[in-house]
Amino acid sequence: MKPLMSLESEVDLPGGAVLPGALPDALRAELIAFRRDMHMHPELGNQEFRTTAAIKERLERAGLKPRVLAVGTGLVCDIGVEGEQWDGGPSMLALRADIDGLPIPDTKTECPYRSTVPDRAHACGHDVHTTVVLGAGLVLAELHRQGALPRPVRLIFQPAEEVLPGGAADAIKSGALEGVGAIIAVHCDPRVDAGRIGLREGPITSACDRLEIGLDGPGGHTARPHLTTDLVTAAARVVTDVPALVGRRFDSRSGLAITWGRVESGHAPNVIPQHAELSGTVRCLDLEAWRQAPDVVVAAIDEVANLHRAKSEINYVRGVPPVVNEPGVTELLREAMIARRGVESVEGTEQSLGGEDFSWYLEHVPGAMARLGVRTPGERHVRDLHQGDFDVDESAITVGVELFTAAALVNGLR
Repeated sequence: MKPLMSLESEVDLPGGAVLPGALPDALRAELIAFRRDMHMHPELGNQEFRTTAAIKERLERAGLKPRVLAVGTGLVCDIGVEGEQWDGGPSMLALRADIDGLPIPDTKTECPYRSTVPDRAHACGHDVHTTVVLGAGLVLAELHRQGALPRPVRLIFQPAEEVLPGGAADAIKSGALEGVGAIIAVHCDPRVDAGRIGLREGPITSACDRLEIGLDGPGGHTARPHLTTDLVTAAARVVTDVPALVGRRFDSRSGLAITWGRVESGHAPNVIPQHAELSGTVRCLDLEAWRQAPDVVVAAIDEVANLHRAKSEINYVRGVPPVVNEPGVTELLREAMIARRGVESVEGTEQSLGGEDFSWYLEHVPGAMARLGVRTPGERHVRDLHQGDFDVDESAITVGVELFTAAALVNGLR
């Protein structure tokens, strides 16, 4: 059998070890085709049946034994384990991907692999994340057959990352972290050139929760607001006053921000409505402030609503804590990328206000997430995440696969 990895481009590591090099063209082309097929068939969280089946089939064809998660979508797969499951203690390195798409339309007009599913798109790069972990798994399985994999590795293909509080919790309940000593992931970053990654020790994403508020009053005529609850004004004051009030109850360095995405009330210009609805997000840079946020935010909403004689019903939906990169695992990613592509391929990155349920894994084991550059070098237009025209420079797939395979090999040599 022809090896999946070429040894022609070798990198010297400490101790005289040799790191296998570049991917062969055949595997690179297969992975791009896999990503494009996934891009054309996006599935929402906990509905990723086609995607799960495609990943499972390809891993089984490589002689592996993937296990579908108890929720029915997503799967885990061990490499370098002789039995059905690993029982050798917490020593495996886990490679994590998220497999779900987004409920937005694909607006790319000239793209031959644009989404074929109405109002569904892979606009966050999960198709790339999945393909990277799949490709790394195929390479590492071949290295294991050659006797060149120093330590077992687990692949985690997780559903429902976009559904708060995230499918990571279901993966953990299914035993995805049993035997795992550390975990790594990448997230597409359209601000970073393909061929590079962004790294940061400590917090790299933010906490993200969801707020859903109902305000009620008796209603009335706009000619007599003094005889009732002026509900539209009450809703407007919640929109403006609650973020300001909460901002004075947290250290400003915590970066806690309330942003509204929906406000609805009323049907006629001369009728004071009986009901208003607001929804938005609470984002926070600091873990301790995030833990305190529900009590403080709910109290502030009640205060403002009561001041305007509105009855409030609040649904504070706990989302995800910040992703906090552990220094040792962050250094593993740095060493692996430098060994593969040189010191210029790694750059620093800032903490994002976006949320990521990869953080739930880090409540149990040390880990780190890298930002995978997907912008074509020299391209001025940035295709931002969660937009219908989002796409990537597909050379990033090779970079991600080589980063993960190198991390698994370097980790085994530590």
